[in-house]
Amino acid sequence: MNSRTTRTITAAFSVAALAGALAGCGAKAGESADAAESCVETDGDTVKIGFLNSLSGTMAISETTVFKSLSMAAEEINADGGVLGKQLEIVSEDGQSEPTVFAEKATKLIDQDCVAAVFGGWTSSSRKAMLPVFEGKDALLFYPVQYEGLEASENIFYTGATTNQQIIPALDYLKDEKGIESIFLVGSDYVFPRTANAIIQAYAEEHGIEVLGEEYQPLGSTSFGTVVDKVKAAGADAVFNTLNGDSNVAFFKEYKGKGLTAESMPVVSVSIAEEEVPGVGVDNLVGQYTAWNYYQTLETPVNEEFVAAFKEANGAKAVTSDPMEAAYTSLHLWKGMVEKADSFDVDDVVAAADGVTFEAPEGTVTVNGENHHIAKTALIGQIREDGLIETVWSSDGPIEPDPFLEGYAWWEGE
Repeated sequence: MNSRTTRTITAAFSVAALAGALAGCGAKAGESADAAESCVETDGDTVKIGFLNSLSGTMAISETTVFKSLSMAAEEINADGGVLGKQLEIVSEDGQSEPTVFAEKATKLIDQDCVAAVFGGWTSSSRKAMLPVFEGKDALLFYPVQYEGLEASENIFYTGATTNQQIIPALDYLKDEKGIESIFLVGSDYVFPRTANAIIQAYAEEHGIEVLGEEYQPLGSTSFGTVVDKVKAAGADAVFNTLNGDSNVAFFKEYKGKGLTAESMPVVSVSIAEEEVPGVGVDNLVGQYTAWNYYQTLETPVNEEFVAAFKEANGAKAVTSDPMEAAYTSLHLWKGMVEKADSFDVDDVVAAADGVTFEAPEGTVTVNGENHHIAKTALIGQIREDGLIETVWSSDGPIEPDPFLEGYAWWEGE
């Protein structure tokens, strides 16, 4: 097998320092994989796949649900006869909310556990730490979370939203439906928020929206008093929130505590889904907005069956969300690719990927074989008093993925 290369562009935030820090955590992108022959075993009645999620650390509040949905998808597939007649054997690893650990565990799953594919990751830092491992070893990663775009790798399938399927629709909603003329940006200090906010800055300049402030806190930070003071003093029409993990708990408690509400200064969040709402506190979030491509409240037969199955497996109070739905979908898409290819071989699976579809809870999804993303419908939701999220705006059908924003003349991030 020949390793593949990644096309990556980063705006306003260089990941060179991150890449340097992780240089020892796996093979480098573009490195020949010929010396490392695949050890995936397909002669028996089972085939191994890897689940790599943060089950501890600041991201555990989000990623544990992804692990549960992947497990449910594997159980469904096994009950239906498996993949090419083979039962899926799961090898699970904890990424511990640390990019370097994700790279180390990915290496273990590929080299020692001999998995046919890996499913997981959440933060862009974790994905970028793993990327050279999967490219250098010519293995497959299925990444289920919305992200900042500006990347495409033949060794990664991205089943969460890219920028033009989440962030840009959210900005369009704020501009066209809410009539905002100014915005304040708040985010965690790592790849996704920095890059997303560079794109938001370019969008704002093009559309005459004033950015009144841009504040970052370390991932996992719980100190937001000063940040919220700055937000309140700025008096922006809205806040765009790219905080991740349990930092959202501290931010929204401060936000409400200082008298800011969804009516006085609405917040649009791109990393708060149904499972995070109880942790942040429903009282702190009622009326606030989110941008995703799936909500538990979608009224379709496929989604109602999906929600019922997840509750049966995890308890009546369990909720479904966008990232865990995208993870669930990713495992079914991999199954479709393998069966179309009639092979577990990475080259064969990649060659077969284009056009593979799945009737997902979010709607029919189709793999783009060129950039390894999927078409997704953009949804703006508002958080209800029961903690669920109600769709208040939807795009006109699935949006084709444009990870490099080639269709947007105002983006000059290259």
